[in-house]
Amino acid sequence: MHELDLHYIFELGLILVMIAAGITAIAKKFKRPYPIALVIVGTIIGLVNIPVLEPLKQWITKGEIFNFVIITLFLPSLLGEAALKLPFAHLKENKKPILALAIGGTLLSFFIVGFLAIWLLNFSIPAAFVFAALMSATDPVSVLSIFKSVGVNKRLATVIEGESLFNDGLAVVFFKISAFYLLTYLDLGIEGAGLGLWEFIRVISLGLIIGGALGYGFSHLTKYFDDYPLEIIFSMILFYGSFLLAESVHASGVIAVVVAALILGNYGAKIGMSPTTKLNINNFWDVTALLANSLVFLMVGLEITIIDLTGKWGLIVLAIVIVLVARSVAVYISLLFIKNFPASWKHIINWGGLKGSLSIALVLSLPRDFTGREEILILAFSVVLFSLVVQGLSIKPLLAFLGANKKEAGYTEYEELIARGHRFETAILEINKVKKNLFITDAVSKEIVDQYKLELANLQGEMELLFQKHPDLKEKQQTILLRHSLYAQHEAIDILLKEDIISNVVAAKEHEQITNHLVELEESH
Repeated sequence: MHELDLHYIFELGLILVMIAAGITAIAKKFKRPYPIALVIVGTIIGLVNIPVLEPLKQWITKGEIFNFVIITLFLPSLLGEAALKLPFAHLKENKKPILALAIGGTLLSFFIVGFLAIWLLNFSIPAAFVFAALMSATDPVSVLSIFKSVGVNKRLATVIEGESLFNDGLAVVFFKISAFYLLTYLDLGIEGAGLGLWEFIRVISLGLIIGGALGYGFSHLTKYFDDYPLEIIFSMILFYGSFLLAESVHASGVIAVVVAALILGNYGAKIGMSPTTKLNINNFWDVTALLANSLVFLMVGLEITIIDLTGKWGLIVLAIVIVLVARSVAVYISLLFIKNFPASWKHIINWGGLKGSLSIALVLSLPRDFTGREEILILAFSVVLFSLVVQGLSIKPLLAFLGANKKEAGYTEYEELIARGHRFETAILEINKVKKNLFITDAVSKEIVDQYKLELANLQGEMELLFQKHPDLKEKQQTILLRHSLYAQHEAIDILLKEDIISNVVAAKEHEQITNHLVELEESH
């Protein structure tokens, strides 16, 4: 085997990217959730002996490598990308269900899983609550990727996204307290309970302060520059800097990066970013998030295969049931007093409480001598695999069954009119083509063509009536048309520049105007 020097590590990384990109491309082509495809293929690669991939598998499945890649390398960028694009107005509108789930739901799940693990799984107190912390949060990487790929109602998506971003930070805090301080606090009795509460408040508050201060500072920094490549670099420094600074003072890095990104994406975008910068910074993080997600889920699949599940199936099934029961109780109780929240959405949020890469990375970070580490590792990996594959694959059918992703009023009728119109226009084109090739006269074809034209005219009338009934539908179609026309305009300027008909200065000015129109179009819809 090659010595793992930097050059060889880069080669292994490139192979991993190629495999992840290929699987993601195929899944997207067939309109399937790519995270699940990556986990399944990663698991297959891990189980099957493929000589050329053995060095890659050995390198990736090292606990410290996986932990570094997931938590330090990818987590800040994935959290930052999600929070950057989350409008503060949407969070404010849905603050009650988000806070109920992120705080109340996480606490309930944590305590239910913890006590059931002591009672049913015979875990020690620290091991039980470490496992509870791993299972009490919905992993943002998993949840956001799955739900983006299947499509959900905008308000429901905001609640799911808000919960997954904020309760993740709480779960990490619970994990650290359970793994390293819980027994000490228990031995101290009432004083220990006070210390535990103080530690919880300190970690959360410091994360909020660091994220808030850095987000505010970098937002003002963008006012002094109108240079989107530089401002993209600023965002990278902000996401990783807030995360690492918070972690260095034993605060919540997750909460710090979420708060910092929220401020930059809302306040910073308002006071310091041009439309061109907004578009390019979002595009950059779109690409980064896709690459990171693809690698994360492939690595999860590879990592799962190193766990020996022999003779553990009864314990695994019991653990899965405990986690599902705790999630159900946490969701339905925490949302019990939230008004105007459809029951179908509660079912989706419950079943969509996926676990993922963060749970695996955290459990791998446990000290080797932690009592019960191997049992927690086996159960955590098993629950994650069940969550991603079984729950992940069944989310889309559940959405359809509950009608949670149904299209807006009138859209089905619109699709039917479009389909019929396309049929008739294709028929006319084919008749004209056949008439020309077979020398058929107008006298023969005119009657048939006129009938199709009459049908098209009737369709236009029906379409106008539909748009009058559903003006939002017409507006949506106009937005699509305008977007495509602006893309065409951008390409037309590129052609003029390439042919040396216009100068770089004029092309840049025109491109900026077109980009500004595109951003305005996106922001208004």
